Parts: sequence; C-alpha cells; structure tokens
Amino acid sequence: MAKNFISTFKKYKGAKVLVTGADGFMGSHLTERLLELGALVTVFVRGTSTSGTPRRGLKNIAHIADKVQVIAGNIASQDSIDLIAKAKPEIIFHLAAEAYVPKSFTQPLDVFAVNLNGTLNVLEAGRKINGLKRIVITSSSEVYGSYSGSIGENNLLNPTSPYGASKVAADRAAYSWFVTYGLPVAIIRPFNTYGPRHTYDVIPKFIDLALAGKPLSVHGTGKQSRDFTYVSDTVNGFLLMGIHPKAVGEAVNFGAGTAVNIDKIAKAIVKLTGSNAGIVYDKGRLAEVTRLTCNWNKAEKLFGWKPEINLNEGLTLNIKWARDNR
Repeated sequence: MAKNFISTFKKYKGAKVLVTGADGFMGSHLTERLLELGALVTVFVRGTSTSGTPRRGLKNIAHIADKVQVIAGNIASQDSIDLIAKAKPEIIFHLAAEAYVPKSFTQPLDVFAVNLNGTLNVLEAGRKINGLKRIVITSSSEVYGSYSGSIGENNLLNPTSPYGASKVAADRAAYSWFVTYGLPVAIIRPFNTYGPRHTYDVIPKFIDLALAGKPLSVHGTGKQSRDFTYVSDTVNGFLLMGIHPKAVGEAVNFGAGTAVNIDKIAKAIVKLTGSNAGIVYDKGRLAEVTRLTCNWNKAEKLFGWKPEINLNEGLTLNIKWARDNR
C-alpha cells in the first residue's frame, strides 16, 4: 500500500517522533507504521492506565512497547508541557483525546479539558523545542456538523455536539499558534475511521454483535450516513501531514468520499459475517449529525493522496481480525 509515498515516507527513517494517544486505536496503528519506517518513537500515554510504571497497562501497543520510549502523564495537565518538551522530538503527532461523542453529552467539561487544554499543552511544548519540524494536530469531521453534500475544508465549522465544539476549539487554537508563533502546525481532519482494535464506534460494535449472534441496534431511522475510511488510508494521511512540506499551516480532510447509511452498514456486516443476527431500531441520539461525506480533493491536490481500501474490503479485513481476536 501507499506505493506513491515510498520516497516521501523514507524521510521518517531516524526521525525523532512523539505520538500522544499512542495506545488508542488510531495512535497504535500510526505508531506501528512509524516503527516500520525506522522512526525513533516516543509515546505519551495516560498515566492513570500505567499504574506508575510506563509499560504496565498498555493495551494496543503492548506488543511494541520494547521498541518505543514511554512517557506517562495527563495530557490535560500543564505538567505534560515539560514532559513532551524534554523528549525533544522533531515531529509531534497529537492524537490524545476524549473521542467518544456520547461522553460529551454527560461530561462536556471533562471532554473540553482533554481536547482543548491537551492541545494547548502540546502546542506550548512545541514552542519550547528547538529544531521542531512539525506538529500534527488531530481534528475531526465532527467540526463541520451536517451538510447535504460533500464537505470541503472551506465549509463552515458548525459542530452539533460538545465533542465537535471541543475539536473546533482545538483546531482553531492550533491554527492561531501557527499564525502567531510560527509553529509548524498541520491540522488533519479525519472522517469516520474503522479497523482492527477500534472498540467504541458503530462498525466495531456491529461486528461484535453480529459475531455473537446478537441483534444490531441502530439509533434512529438508520438513514443517517457517515463516511467510513479504513485505518490504513487514514494513517497514510497522518504520515503525509507529518512530513510533507505542503502540509504546514493547512487543515486537510481525509475520508473515503462516500456517504453510507448506518442501516446499510448493519446489513452489510450481517451478510459478511454470515450471522443470523437481526437488526433493531432504537431512539435517536442527541445532537445526531445526519450526514458526513468527505471531499478529499485538497489531499489529492497537495499530496496525491486518495483512499485505497473500499468499504467491502475494509469490512472484510475488520471482520477477519475480530474473529481472530475474539
């Protein structure tokens, strides 16, 4: 995969890279790829999950923990500024976040503390690092809210949830640190990403239920749609934002470019798993975005990026992994 980017990604060999949120779904896949590319990786993980010992309690990167330097801390605390700065990375990928949207309905202040304050701490750490080449800030497609057509980077930011609002705040703070302080910031706006090790979003939940023969619960009508992107395509987007010279100062969407209804996803997963599970409909969620579809023209224009894994391929890969790891 990503044959078009082989020469670009070679620049990671020997580079000092720090990844926050490295033990999460997306962060773990990015960390694996960085190690494959020969980067010297430091990871920032939650201190509460490590019980005082950096490698204890790791979940998604336990299998590569001996290949990385581990920092444990609270990204929302200003203590994280010095922890990150002391590592002296050349490239920072900031993925640490409260990314479960429903949590923002009941604990909006906690979500803002992590998503906004955590980003501010990473930006401030960047100001202390001599020779810093790039800070990639992870935004979200949720910053846009609902649009009937495909969403480009020039669409207005109209979040419908506290989570989306927290990501807008972090997104625009990062841009202001680029303009004001000249930090080499790049902002990535990934659309709904799925794949192995993801646990809390609709696709992994549906797969687990289908494999267990339990009914798949669809919120609302099921006609709300999302742009589902396989994890390897999104990781390529992160890697480009971290190393490509044209990424500095830019906010860039990465997604599959196709809107798929949630009930269609449920039916596809039931079929691909060969399950006898039924589909049931529950009440709609608060602040539900009705449609998210990525316009990835800017990513193609800047970097030559385009999605490589279609939905059927991605679901098949995800289901195989789920079966093997049940």
